[in-house]
Amino acid sequence: MRKAGRRIAEVLLVVLALAYLSPAYIMLVNSFKSRAELYEDTLALPSRLSFEYYISAAQKMNFLTAFGNSLYVTVVSVIFVVIFSSMTAWMLVRKDNRLSRFIFLTFVATMLIPFQTIMMPLMQVMDWIRTNLHIPMLNTHEGLIYMNVGFHASMAVFLYHGFIKSVPVALEEAATLDGCGKFGLFWRIVFPMLKTITITIAILDVISMWNDYLLPSLVLSDKGLRTIPLSTFYFFGEFTIVWNQAMAGLTLAIIPVVIFYFFAQKYIIKGITAGAVK
Repeated sequence: MRKAGRRIAEVLLVVLALAYLSPAYIMLVNSFKSRAELYEDTLALPSRLSFEYYISAAQKMNFLTAFGNSLYVTVVSVIFVVIFSSMTAWMLVRKDNRLSRFIFLTFVATMLIPFQTIMMPLMQVMDWIRTNLHIPMLNTHEGLIYMNVGFHASMAVFLYHGFIKSVPVALEEAATLDGCGKFGLFWRIVFPMLKTITITIAILDVISMWNDYLLPSLVLSDKGLRTIPLSTFYFFGEFTIVWNQAMAGLTLAIIPVVIFYFFAQKYIIKGITAGAVK
């Protein structure tokens, strides 16, 4: 009975895995097909492997420029999220009082607010800052980075908060007795011990920011500033959709983040488990 139950569970897991992988399969095989072949049978393998649609998709979406924009926004945003969130979580853990607990609960509460409910007020606030304070928050990569940091800091603080609780206070006390200051204590003693959870947070934020469409679509309007998800807009017209080029463009869009995930995947489960609430 146990063996039969185990086999049934394995079959269900395989079916579930195939169901999750089916969109990637459809996207990949249809990126090599002509439009006629695509409409004839979506699930069939392509009759020949040709990268002509990848070349035309890369040219149409201005792939190198869009890739550079996405890389700049994602990398800088993740760096700021890691720096600010790790320092914030460390102080909230070490200064364990009512104010710290209230601030931490505020961070957790903001994770529950859907972005769609605040996107219009957010744009109004950013426009007010641009008009009255003359700080370019809209239609700039820096404004998008600023908003990315704000939206992703809560989850990062939550994960760091749980992880830092496992860092021995005795190490910090010994460093303080040796004359180490607050910044030196954090960057030399505490932060190197946060490597696992830092990589986990970086992976989650890279995947989220790289694939984000809604926030960049609200902030960026110039074609030269568009990120990769925004550049795929060229394939979806009002009356026609160039599906084979769209599939090729989407495949090009996910390749960098898949490569990043492949090399860093071993840290995800380990980091999230270590960063769980204790």
